[in-house]
Amino acid sequence: MFTYMECKRFVVCGRVQGVFYRASTQQQAKNLGLTGWVRNCHDGSVELVACGDTERLHKLEAWLWQGPSHATVSAVAVEPTTGEQFASFEMRYE
Repeated sequence: MFTYMECKRFVVCGRVQGVFYRASTQQQAKNLGLTGWVRNCHDGSVELVACGDTERLHKLEAWLWQGPSHATVSAVAVEPTTGEQFASFEMRYE
């Protein structure tokens, strides 16, 4: 059975740095079988690109609103994106 793969870019705002948000997001994405990357941004937000089937991306988006226990999420912006293929879900340090 063919599963359509799509990619989405997320920007998560709130108290999302210094609370293991990136590492928790990476683990959640891996658990869902998604590929892509996550990184901290200079403005205090967390940005990620995740690729996979629609249902798994929806599950990740729902989790992003909660995050790890010490996070406080105030907004999650999401938009479709295209581009490179990813072999895994990595943490970026840019």
